[in-house]
Amino acid sequence: MRVLVTGGAGFIGSAVVRHLVLVKGYEVLTVDKLTYAGTLTSLYKVDGHPLHRFLRADICDRSAMVEAFASFRPDRVMHLAAESHVDRSITGARDFVETNVIGTFTLLDVARNHWEGLPAVDRAAFRFLHVSTDEVYGSLGADGLFTEATAYDPSSPYSASKAASDHLAKAWQRTYGLPVVVSNCSNNYGPYHFPEKLIPLMILNALEAKPLTIYGDGANIRDWLYVEDHARALDLIAERGRPGQTYNVGGRNERRNLDVVQHICTLMDALHPQSGPHERHIAFVEDRPGHDARYAIDATRLETELGWRAEETFETGIEKTVRWYLENEWWWAPLRQGYDGRRLGLVGTGREP
Repeated sequence: MRVLVTGGAGFIGSAVVRHLVLVKGYEVLTVDKLTYAGTLTSLYKVDGHPLHRFLRADICDRSAMVEAFASFRPDRVMHLAAESHVDRSITGARDFVETNVIGTFTLLDVARNHWEGLPAVDRAAFRFLHVSTDEVYGSLGADGLFTEATAYDPSSPYSASKAASDHLAKAWQRTYGLPVVVSNCSNNYGPYHFPEKLIPLMILNALEAKPLTIYGDGANIRDWLYVEDHARALDLIAERGRPGQTYNVGGRNERRNLDVVQHICTLMDALHPQSGPHERHIAFVEDRPGHDARYAIDATRLETELGWRAEETFETGIEKTVRWYLENEWWWAPLRQGYDGRRLGLVGTGREP
C-alpha cells in the first residue's frame, strides 16, 4: 500500500504518517511545504525509515504534484495540507484561500489525471481522502450535534476556505467519478501541536508563568479529540469509507474553554508545581471576532458503519498531552522562539500586532 500524505509534517498529518508507517507498515510519501507550523522534527520517528520518504513541495505547485504522483504512484491520497489557525486567517486570509482552496483544486485535478490513467482494478481501489473540520458547520446552540447532513455555515476566513475545499472535493467525485471521501473532525489535541492553539499554548504559558488568556468569558464549547484517535479514524475512513460519503470524527468530549484551561492548571499544579498555583495566571481578554459558541460532533456514522471508537477520554488524553510537553522541550523550544504566544487575529489595524 502506497499512501501520499499532504501536510504530513504538521500536527495531525505527522500523527497519520507515524501511524501508517510504524503501525500499518505502509509505504508513505509525505508532501509538505514546511511553513511555520510544519517541522521535520515531528517526523523524527520515521526519519530514515525504509518505508518513508519526504518531499518538500507546495500543493499549489502543479508540476511538483504531477511529478510526485508520477514517481510515487500512490494507491491512496490523504490530503491534510492546510492553513488552519482561525486567528491567523482573520488578518491573513489570502494564504488560507491559496492553500486551502487553490491547493486543494490543484491536488484534486492532478489526482484525477493519475486515477484516470490507472488499470481498472487499481482505479476501483484508489481513494482520495479530503480531511476537513467541523468549523464549516458554523455555530451550535446549547443543544444538538453536527451531523453529516448539517448545512454549511462558516464564520471565519479559515472555515470558509475549508468549506470551499470540501465542496470542490465532493464536486470532483460527483462530476468526474474520482473516489473521494470527506472527513470533518472536531478540535484535535495531543503531542507535536504547534503552540499557537489553545491547549499547547496554555501548557507552555503555564510552564513559563505567563498569562493564560481566555477569549470572552471562556464559555465557548469544543468537542476534543485526541490526535492519535483521529489518525486511526482517518486510516479507517481511507480504507473502508464509501466514495462520495462524509464521515464526522469527534471525541464526544465537550468542554468549555475555561474548563479546559482549569484542567490544565490542575495537572500543572501536580506535575510542575514550581510555577503554581497556575489558575492565578488566568486572564480574560476581548473575544475573537466571529467566535463560534459551540461545536459538537455526532460520530455515529463512523462508529456504526466503520466500527471506530475513540480510545482516549479527555481526562486521559489531556494528561498524556501535558506530560508530553513537559518531557519534550527539545521539540517545542525552537518553535517557541519563532512564536512567543502573543495574540493573533486582532482586527482594526489591518495588520497583525
